[in-house]
Amino acid sequence: MGNLVGSWRFKEPSTVEECDSTWGSDSESDEPTAEDDSGISDSVSPAESERAAGHSGDAALQLTDSPESAPKMKRSFYAARDLYKYRHSYPNFRKSRQPTEYRNLRFYMNKIPLVPDGIYIEEILSKWRGDYDKLEHNHTYIQWLFPLREQGLNFYAHELTQEEIKEFQSTREAKRRFLAAYSIMLDFYGVKLLDKSGNVARAPNWQERFQHLNESHHNYLRITRILKSLGELGYEAFKAPLVRLFLEESLCSGMLPNMQHSVLEYFVYTIRLPATRRRLLRFARKHYRPAHAFLWGPPSKKGACSGGGGGGGSSGIRAPAPTPEHHRRGEENTASSRINVSSHAAIMCQDLVGGGMKGFPDLGSYEAGLPGELMLVSGRRERSEFS
Repeated sequence: MGNLVGSWRFKEPSTVEECDSTWGSDSESDEPTAEDDSGISDSVSPAESERAAGHSGDAALQLTDSPESAPKMKRSFYAARDLYKYRHSYPNFRKSRQPTEYRNLRFYMNKIPLVPDGIYIEEILSKWRGDYDKLEHNHTYIQWLFPLREQGLNFYAHELTQEEIKEFQSTREAKRRFLAAYSIMLDFYGVKLLDKSGNVARAPNWQERFQHLNESHHNYLRITRILKSLGELGYEAFKAPLVRLFLEESLCSGMLPNMQHSVLEYFVYTIRLPATRRRLLRFARKHYRPAHAFLWGPPSKKGACSGGGGGGGSSGIRAPAPTPEHHRRGEENTASSRINVSSHAAIMCQDLVGGGMKGFPDLGSYEAGLPGELMLVSGRRERSEFS
């Protein structure tokens, strides 16, 4: 019996429906509830390289000419499976027999530089803020600043281990630098961190940075990684405010229309609490255009995976009979999507080789004019309903 138990392997899901249990415990009563989603999980996670496909669309408020207006669309099984593994702490992950070197923690303690560039964390935090060309074109630092549990495309960066995560979360200096790194990346994207709860808003430079972000799809991969790393290192509560902001900017204001697909297919599903995902998806459904093409639920009252409310099925949703104009737009958008996906894969290979901080009395040495000591979020265990 011992051998049978020892050799048991978790059966991975084979459909989008099996990967996504967001609506499995759906309740009308949980919609207005501001449930606590600030817990921190001992279960660790992230990382296969994410292929967030950034699709182009109209920047107008209603986004009626978005690629989702094509007659038929599907959810990505790749994305659903990747994020299922993340939320479930990689059920089939086999622990390495090699002793952990805590290289990520040592990097954040300024004891070793990132490889291959030989740059220390203090140099990044003190000199890189606002250097947008460097942050855009350097493809080696992101996996060091935001480590995950699986090997990424920079093979010099080490994946996190459970032991290292626990050590990291108990090291005040490492957490202080991690939040400073998060602030630098938010500024790069035109966002500012408001307080110790992870609330965010547009930064003073938002117009210029949003325009860049809307056209720079490989940054959607980076954002997915950042969100995952936040969850690993004790900042699960920081995810929802950032995802909500990106939903508003991509669906409501129309400032980031190309980010629509990545927010819904990837960013939302990095969040571990189903109730929080449901709240964000309900908001998204209200503003998504065309409404009938919303693929991410909730399912209809009859339990179907298609129809007016949208569904989470992998088979997609068929729109009403398209007009000749719809056909023309569909062909144009399909061609555009193929170009975006191809360029996205190419960019993924490349990754191989001021708003004040209200509530943060300190990022002193990293941002001028902010004395004192950085306030850290206290850790609380995440609820057990991850899925």
